[in-house]
Amino acid sequence: MKLDLAIRNAQVATSSGVFSGDIGIFSGQIVQLGIVGPAATEVDATGLIVTPGGVDTHCHLDEVMPGLTHEAESFDTGGRSALAGGTTSAISFIRQIPDHDMADVVAESMRRALRSRIDYSFHMTITDPTPEILAELPPLVAKGMRSLKVFLTYDISRLDDGAFLDVLVAARKSGAMVAVHCENYHAIGWLTEKLLAAGLTTPKYHSWSRPKVVEREATYRAICLAELVDTPIQIFHVSCAEVAEEIARAQARGLKVWGETCPQYLLLTEDDMDRPDGAGFMCSPSPRTKADHEEMWDMIRRGVIDVISSDHSASNLTGVHGKDAAGPDASFRDIPNGVPGVGARMPLVFSEGVIKGRITLDHFVRLTATNPAKLYGLAPKKGDIVIGADADLVLWDPTREVVLDNTLMQHAVDYTPYDGIKVTGWPVATYLRGVRAMQDNNVLMPEGGGQFVPRAPYSLAAPRGIVPNGFVAADI
Repeated sequence: MKLDLAIRNAQVATSSGVFSGDIGIFSGQIVQLGIVGPAATEVDATGLIVTPGGVDTHCHLDEVMPGLTHEAESFDTGGRSALAGGTTSAISFIRQIPDHDMADVVAESMRRALRSRIDYSFHMTITDPTPEILAELPPLVAKGMRSLKVFLTYDISRLDDGAFLDVLVAARKSGAMVAVHCENYHAIGWLTEKLLAAGLTTPKYHSWSRPKVVEREATYRAICLAELVDTPIQIFHVSCAEVAEEIARAQARGLKVWGETCPQYLLLTEDDMDRPDGAGFMCSPSPRTKADHEEMWDMIRRGVIDVISSDHSASNLTGVHGKDAAGPDASFRDIPNGVPGVGARMPLVFSEGVIKGRITLDHFVRLTATNPAKLYGLAPKKGDIVIGADADLVLWDPTREVVLDNTLMQHAVDYTPYDGIKVTGWPVATYLRGVRAMQDNNVLMPEGGGQFVPRAPYSLAAPRGIVPNGFVAADI
């Protein structure tokens, strides 16, 4: 067999270690490692590191919103940014919309995703778990969208405890993972009213309205309710060690609970929101402090936090889909949350983690590719350099220094919160299923080159079979 592509003389980083050698690719898959045979196309990777393509399991791309409007970022532009930064697969969101069947929103989301330049799947976000909506979920999960997302805050999205339990039970029955945004809705609302009454309205006070304790309380509550009905969960965008400790305690009890963080909780701080462009740094949970950054890296090294995603949720600073949609002097309560980051995620974690000695190269691979792929049922097709996996690969120049700016991000929005940050280590080429998708910052994969990746049943999403008193309330 003559290979389609051979990448030779590379330092190959996998989830289990690093070796020097070649990668052989045929029909879009990795078929040989080490010393490989002749190929139609040869790539000399001397001096470069090869990692698996990044898997971003928390990425809002062209999300269908109430009124059938959408995010500022399309699958086309978001996929372009992803490839430029070394990400080849992402999971976006299908949100329940009032007065619409989930199947209709799924169909619209699938139509929009046909523009994607990267491979993709979906979480389904449930905001009102009526019996009719819950009855729609099993066939949709069976089609490969094997995860549900819930919010414990935000006026239009949040579930109370009873509704959250209903979603947890629906996930348990259908074999889906549940991802949770954990913040205490009532505490945030109460604090917000007090701040506004005191005239404290600028973006700086966004962080004051949602201190660590509101995230920690909601995380503890989410874990307890998941334990009650024996449903595996991941806690999205953990911002600080205090919240991670709640996850660590659950893991020590043997619960199927996982934690994710994002680059904004490793690089940005609450002080950034006190800048003239402070609205551009507003996300929830809020960025914390520099001291919290190092504590989070410790939680990452401990394995309590084992996924780093982007939570790419893109708004412009101004204009259409802008942070200033409610006016230039709007209070923090009325400014859209979220920051862009799908293109910055991999270089930031490589530079801050590997180059600065906080994590090893194989740990980087696990955090940005292997663990997210396993947790959401994309493995073994995605997330590692192993025989039989898709040939999703990133070639890194580990010595290249780059100062981030918005042009490099190649996304649709008008800013990056990481502008001016210097990184060491940069993707010089990205391959998707063996096809060169990016070379030297030029994205070559055309619009529509990505594919939907359905997810089959998998063990991490299965219940443990342990419930209080042995009473399986979920079966009633």
